[in-house]
Amino acid sequence: QVQLVESGGGLVQPGGSLRLSCAASGRIFGINAMGWYRQAPGKQRELVAAITSGGSTNYADSVKGRFTISRDNAKNTVYLQMNVLKPEDSAVYYCNADRWGIGFWGQGTQVTVSS
Repeated sequence: QVQLVESGGGLVQPGGSLRLSCAASGRIFGINAMGWYRQAPGKQRELVAAITSGGSTNYADSVKGRFTISRDNAKNTVYLQMNVLKPEDSAVYYCNADRWGIGFWGQGTQVTVSS
């Protein structure tokens, strides 16, 4: 099993920034892609950004140029730097890790963008 623990969510004003962290533990050998998803009330969970163990990244169109995903393989941690936040970015953000085709999820962290 892989355990994922997210941190860094909270309340921020529009235009502000937050940095999310996700630390992986347990059977981490074999983890390839890690990523962030989000789910707003009444909406489906969607991919925000993902990064492979080699550093290749993928972003949702809605966050390109504002969010940056990064990864510290030595610390088994993935980060999501979120800048120029908008109210529509408000959601529960979930960390995901893919280990040999099996996906693992964190418990989620709430991000609220509001004045």
